[in-house]
Amino acid sequence: MTRPRFDAAGAAQRLAACRRIAVLGSGGAGKSTLSRELAALLDLPLHHLDQLFWLPGWRARADAEWERIQNEIVLAEHWVIDGNYSRTLDIRLARADGVLFLDLPREICLWRAFWRGVRLRGKVRPDLAAGCPEHFDLEFLQWIWRFPLRSRERVLRRRAAAPLGQAWVVVRRPRDVRRLLAALRAARGAGTADGRGMPPAQGS
Repeated sequence: MTRPRFDAAGAAQRLAACRRIAVLGSGGAGKSTLSRELAALLDLPLHHLDQLFWLPGWRARADAEWERIQNEIVLAEHWVIDGNYSRTLDIRLARADGVLFLDLPREICLWRAFWRGVRLRGKVRPDLAAGCPEHFDLEFLQWIWRFPLRSRERVLRRRAAAPLGQAWVVVRRPRDVRRLLAALRAARGAGTADGRGMPPAQGS
C-alpha cells in the first residue's frame, strides 16, 4: 500500500501553533539537529535531555533528581525538549501541546549514528554535557536496533491515546524532515499573524 504523501505545510502549521514541543525518535534520527532548527524558527527555548541527564564521565543522574529536573522544565510556558528517556516521557507529554516524532528507518539511524561516532569521536557535541565526549559502542547500536520493536511502539501507543488538542507530527523520511523545515521557514518569512513569524494553525 502506498504511504500517503507527507503534508509538510499542514505539519508546519500545526507545530507553529504550539508552545511546548517534545521531540522524540531513535538515536541517529536527527532529533538534536532538528530541535535546534525548530526552536530557532519558532523562537522557543531549547532543552537537550542528554545534556541534562549525563554528568561528566557519562555518569547518570539519580532517578529522583532526573524526575525533579524535568518536572521543573515542563512548568515553563514555552519550550522544545529533545530526547526520548521513555521512563519519564509522561512528564513531558502531560505538558506538551505538540509532539514531533522522527520515525525514520532503522538502517538510516544506524548509519548516521555510526558516522557521527567516527567523525566526532572524542569531541563533546553541543547537545551533550561537558565531560561527555562522543562515543560509539555496541550497547548504543543495540538500542537503535531495538528501537522499532520497543520504544517506537510505546510512542505510538501514546499518540493513539493523546488528548484532544495535542498536535502530533510523525516524520518517516529524511526528505520529509527537509520539507517540514522548508515549510516552517517559508511560513516564517511569509507573515506574522501570531507575532512570532508564523501563521496561526487551524485546528490540530
